[in-house]
Amino acid sequence: MADVNATQMRDALAWATGDEEAQEPSSNPFVWFWEAVEGDFNESRSTSQILVDAGISMIPLVDQVCDLRDLIANCQKLSRDRTDLWNWVALVLTLIGLFPSLGSLVKGILKIFFGFVRRTGGQKVVDAVDAAMNWVISFLRRRRVQEYLKAHKVDEVLKWLATEIKAVRARVSVAELTAAFDRGIEVIDAMASKVQFVPVLGSKAKQALVEVQTIRLAADKHFARALKPVQDVFDTVVSRLEREAIQRQKGIVDVRNVHFRGTLPEARAISFMRNPRTKPGWLNDGDTPRWSQAKVAANRSLVEARAKQGWPSLSDDNIRSFHTLAHAEIKGPARLFRILSPNSRAMSDCWISEKVFNDIQNSPDPREAWRKFLAVWPDWNANGQFVIYDVKPGETLKVWRGPASGQTKDSLPDQHLEGGWEQIVFNVARTDPRNDVMRFYKLKGGQKNILQGAITQAEYNKLTQAQKNEYVSIRESITHPNISGPFETGWGCTDFEGAGYATRIGLPALPGQTTALQR
Repeated sequence: MADVNATQMRDALAWATGDEEAQEPSSNPFVWFWEAVEGDFNESRSTSQILVDAGISMIPLVDQVCDLRDLIANCQKLSRDRTDLWNWVALVLTLIGLFPSLGSLVKGILKIFFGFVRRTGGQKVVDAVDAAMNWVISFLRRRRVQEYLKAHKVDEVLKWLATEIKAVRARVSVAELTAAFDRGIEVIDAMASKVQFVPVLGSKAKQALVEVQTIRLAADKHFARALKPVQDVFDTVVSRLEREAIQRQKGIVDVRNVHFRGTLPEARAISFMRNPRTKPGWLNDGDTPRWSQAKVAANRSLVEARAKQGWPSLSDDNIRSFHTLAHAEIKGPARLFRILSPNSRAMSDCWISEKVFNDIQNSPDPREAWRKFLAVWPDWNANGQFVIYDVKPGETLKVWRGPASGQTKDSLPDQHLEGGWEQIVFNVARTDPRNDVMRFYKLKGGQKNILQGAITQAEYNKLTQAQKNEYVSIRESITHPNISGPFETGWGCTDFEGAGYATRIGLPALPGQTTALQR
């Protein structure tokens, strides 16, 4: 601790105490420590303070200062009330941060989860961990954290964190906790000795030390009671990380036979939407969507003028898919997402931002949110997969963006899709080599539908519409260097609980159906 300077002590303790306007400390950093300890401890850290606290865990020595401040504060609270189990749980969570060889990143992540759990007082651990998850993802995206992951050659970070935190959980015992407590007391004792001759402050430091030592003597029997709820917190954290890893990273790897029949025919989809028993939650009553379609005539001149400056040209349908639209430039690094099915092109017009994608995935029913707020009819897209477009550092992508317009069908009066969430449109020409390679398979009729007689896009283009109806398209390969995927949404490829898919088609193991990650 002798190497901690006054500036480090001030910055660390300003966050630990919630005193963001802390004055310059004394030239003696140990005096500053005890001055800060004397103040009121902030038991209700803001989310930003929790994140900074997590970040401090990656700064040697400074994180120990914060842990010792927390330890003293926990003991002060227990001195007032030793009967509250969750006061002991809070102390245990602090002591875990003092375990030797606990990695700085794992420690930082645990600080975020524990910070949210402390807010609830143990009443809603699952909700607290769920609330913390988005902030964990934000923390993992920080440059310092990314550098740490690279240096430690961590690949699937969420799975890695789950494994590391399981290992920490296995170490949580009364013996480990008391050993950590004893190490903390040794350091507090040394820090108290540095100010023993400072008037007033010296006696208060000694009093705090005695308070901590007194709680230590009572700790063994209370730690035994606290172990179960602490282990439950760990189990909840590990489960949430593992589910997040599956949700965000599950890919279609080495596929041999994914069954897929294609989109539901429009007439069949309409019959399900009309039926009160199968009417979906993403369908709204009424024939006038709140988010009306943009007028082609009012926007065509703007689109064409911008197209000459490098923005993508838009079809009439593209324009009508917006409620309002504006040209924009997306500067890398940034990520866009596209939800699609096995027969959809990865490189096509309609995309969404990472924020909208997360809003969808965090919805109670992601598929319902996607169809409802981005206004996607089931005969347009069967979903089931998504791809990621990375706008790389230094790159700029010219796009059109704005709220999606609501959608109606002439054959479905008094019903509509709402729209309203932001969509992003950009494209490349179908002849561009960065576009997907598609194959078209002819169906053998009857109940034994199988894929046969694959033809190319050029051959397919020569067919009549009646002939084209006999084929289903399958994505053969994704060639755009910025696109990774496909990944599974986890929603499946069917609507209406799978109705209308009595027969299925075996999907061949094509490159465009197996997960590829672009760098």
